Amino acid sequence: MNVTFADKKLEKWANNFALAQKKLGNSRATKYHQRLDDMRDVDSFDNLRFLPGNFHNLSGNRKGQWACSLDHPYRLIFEPAEKPLSANQHDTPILSDLKIVEILEIVDYH
Repeated sequence: MNVTFADKKLEKWANNFALAQKKLGNSRATKYHQRLDDMRDVDSFDNLRFLPGNFHNLSGNRKGQWACSLDHPYRLIFEPAEKPLSANQHDTPILSDLKIVEILEIVDYH
């Protein structure tokens, strides 16, 4: 799957592990890079739920966004980058059609 970034600093951290370690710490930088590598290795958004890291969709004011665990309590927040989303007759997005993810932020939202 293709990975894009909503924020230039997230992209810089993704492309420079030493910089990510400096800004995020070793544990979070390592998990960040692992999660991004895992995302790049799957065929579609639908396969994210099978990856390690508790990939899950969010609700409430974050509806349409997804999260996965980094180092507790931090989460990597992302969403499908393709708009509009293809949906079935029940207006549920067809996740297997989604091939691009956009990284939004790293945050502790708890």
